[in-house]
Amino acid sequence: MTNQQFLPSVETLRPQACWDLLRSTSVGRLAVWVDDHPDIFPVNYRVDHSSLVFRTGEGTKLRAAASDTPVALEADGVLVDANVAWSVVVKGNAEVIELTPDTLDSVGLLLFPWQAGQKDHFIRIVPTSLSGRRFAVTPPLLWWSPLSDDLRAKLERLKEETD
Repeated sequence: MTNQQFLPSVETLRPQACWDLLRSTSVGRLAVWVDDHPDIFPVNYRVDHSSLVFRTGEGTKLRAAASDTPVALEADGVLVDANVAWSVVVKGNAEVIELTPDTLDSVGLLLFPWQAGQKDHFIRIVPTSLSGRRFAVTPPLLWWSPLSDDLRAKLERLKEETD
């Protein structure tokens, strides 16, 4: 018996499923390029049509959004009752949104940053790529690891007894 038998299949998600999952949460990690290295920030976001919008104050995220360097945002979740996890990655270009009454009406009222402070700038991520995957969460006893032959045999017997 090999570890391959215990590996769950990974479902590649279609774009609509990715958008549905992105709508199901409001926290993601924004990856930006800063000087000569990547940096990651948690952000509260909202889906607005086929883009993501978040608020920020002065600083690194705003400078990254105003540059021509692409960004990425990843959101994840776990459906505990179903024992399923998912991950969606949006890659694209960020742009500073010009604030108008329509902008504030459509997304502004729905964005509530968790951290206090002045966050007067709205940033939109326009995707150039969208990908997602969903998979069964593997029980810890079945994780692949360089186990000794004796321990591996015990775990395999345990697995067979529970099947």
